[in-house]
Amino acid sequence: MAPAPIDVADDGAIRTVTVNRPDKLNALNRATLEALDAAFAAAATDPAVRVVVLTGAGPKAFVAGADIAEMNGLTPVQGRDFSLLGQQLMRRIERMPKPVLARINGFALGGGLELAMACHLRIAADTAKVGQPEINLGLIPGFGGSQRLLRLCGRAAALELCLLGTPIAAARALQLGIVNEVVAADALDARVDALAVQLAKAAPLALRGILDAIHVGGECALGEGLEYESAQFGLMFATEDMREGTAAFLARRPPVFQNR
Repeated sequence: MAPAPIDVADDGAIRTVTVNRPDKLNALNRATLEALDAAFAAAATDPAVRVVVLTGAGPKAFVAGADIAEMNGLTPVQGRDFSLLGQQLMRRIERMPKPVLARINGFALGGGLELAMACHLRIAADTAKVGQPEINLGLIPGFGGSQRLLRLCGRAAALELCLLGTPIAAARALQLGIVNEVVAADALDARVDALAVQLAKAAPLALRGILDAIHVGGECALGEGLEYESAQFGLMFATEDMREGTAAFLARRPPVFQNR
């Protein structure tokens, strides 16, 4: 029986999802995409989970791409279905009502970079490399790479990465806005853990409102985005967490949010 393609582990309110195919550099085949989709669907509705950390097993790769051996035999219809399956996962992660941190511990190439870009925050080791090398296979990005690169770092950088297919170092990815932070490889776990703990202590309903407002605002005109933000802002006044947060501030004590 084949081992599970992902591992899921909880530490308090933090859930870590690990792509567990280190012998394949954590390449995304259909089974892995389906397992990830199910894992994020479960995390979205589990009230005990406040933050999700996504990473890859082994020392070399976050996710080094889609599984080329599996793709090699696909028909055009099967190729489109494979793309849609990947895009479904990326959209699920992007629309998660809880923060998702990508812990980029190594190569994040092709589908791996697409997976990382769907996360809300991306922390990379200084040894990591990212890229969209599909052009070298006679392909184009299929899980949203062309669209999210365009939105994250602009037309020039998106064209460079997709047309040339050359991986770039983590430091350059930071300059382009593809990752949020780069840390020494031996400090990656500690930094991601610290951010996850910080987010797990934050007001969950406010986190969800921020995620929603930024996602909606990125896909509509400014006026509509501002209107949506005001609506979300007003909703926070119906929450006990807002009362706790403001009362704690006035009392000069740390708030304790209860997700209600």
